[in-house]
Amino acid sequence: MKLEVELISKEIVKPSSPTPDQLRRYQLSFLDQITPPIYNPMVFFYPEICETQANKTKTSDKLKLSISNALAYFYPLAGRIMENQLFVDCNDEGIPFLEARVKCQLSDFIKNPVPCELNKLLPFEIHDAEEFPLGIQFNIFDCGGIGIGVCISHKVGDALSFFMFVNMWAAIARGEKKLVAPEFVSASLFPPRNLSEFKQSIGQTKEQIITKRFVFTASKIEEIRRKYADNTSFENQTRPTRIEALSAFIWSRFITATDVRSRPDTFWAIMHLVNLRTRIDPPQPEYSFGNLYSFIMTIPSMDSTGESCHNFVTQMRESIKKINKEHVKKIQDGHNHLDDIKEMTTSNAKLGKMLSFNFTSLCRFPLYEADFGWGKPIWAGSADRGYKNVVTFMDTVAGNGIEAWVCLKEEDMEKFYSDEELLAYINAPKSL
Repeated sequence: MKLEVELISKEIVKPSSPTPDQLRRYQLSFLDQITPPIYNPMVFFYPEICETQANKTKTSDKLKLSISNALAYFYPLAGRIMENQLFVDCNDEGIPFLEARVKCQLSDFIKNPVPCELNKLLPFEIHDAEEFPLGIQFNIFDCGGIGIGVCISHKVGDALSFFMFVNMWAAIARGEKKLVAPEFVSASLFPPRNLSEFKQSIGQTKEQIITKRFVFTASKIEEIRRKYADNTSFENQTRPTRIEALSAFIWSRFITATDVRSRPDTFWAIMHLVNLRTRIDPPQPEYSFGNLYSFIMTIPSMDSTGESCHNFVTQMRESIKKINKEHVKKIQDGHNHLDDIKEMTTSNAKLGKMLSFNFTSLCRFPLYEADFGWGKPIWAGSADRGYKNVVTFMDTVAGNGIEAWVCLKEEDMEKFYSDEELLAYINAPKSL
């Protein structure tokens, strides 16, 4: 359903204590530098919190006070990203906090949420992350349910950093005293470099992009895992993980539905994002803040049989194995892993232009831990990011299923969404 959202107020929330002078300049790392200036978005939904005006005021004040206290720990988020993108001026100027009224019932909206409508519940346009590291929008539905929309600039932190902030903010709001402070170590691990010749690309396109959300139940995921495990290539291996199997399945349905094999003078590269915290020597704790991720590339075999997608799982595993301590050390010592893309493009030039299909997984991330004192969210949703050929996996609220948020060109989505084998595996729930 379409949302009618009315902005009620906008203010700036500042940290509860000033940032010390020696911390006023937060240096971005090499991995921050090459990350596009976009926002990571998420909206967290809670029922019947603000049925009365008194509750609305109390909840708003509670959120703002706890944000102020959280910003004292996450001081770069209260600063401003400087034009040259090399550092954050930690000037304590604060973050935009918007309040909005949503003219519908929360339960009606989350029965079948539309990704592009979620963008209306966010404080910023997703592709406009040039200055503010953080913004929050407090949305109140007619029923008193709320949606807390959060945007954190990808220039300063990855998805794990995003949840690190949100969950500490929630812990402060509910009165927790034992808090684990973030560690800002990314620039020391991956020092910044001169990238004057680097051209930043944020993946935007003038083509019409559609984002749809597909829900896979636990039983259907098991079926898909068995489908890809029943192959001789897995005789001496563990069977595919949930993400490996779903990646292979979605890729297989995409290439079948859109007939990409017939596109002349092109070849495909599959990208998966990989968390580096456990792959650095020594391993970094999960509360290390920043962009601590890399990507792996797989050139899938594109034969006309079903074998290619079984082999894809094996290819993907081999690629991920290469992101080891030695690989990370190479990046730390000056290797630009973006050169790997150039090298792959050059070595496959005879095949034509490289096209990419991207997977990222937030499964097992603490997506549903944000309890501000009124319970955990009844649902958390992302947004329409406007990229083509991107799939994001997230846990369902029950924790045993997976939501796949798929972004494709309009004409490709039309074909993909009509694929009978895909439709046989997805769940279209009446409610969450």
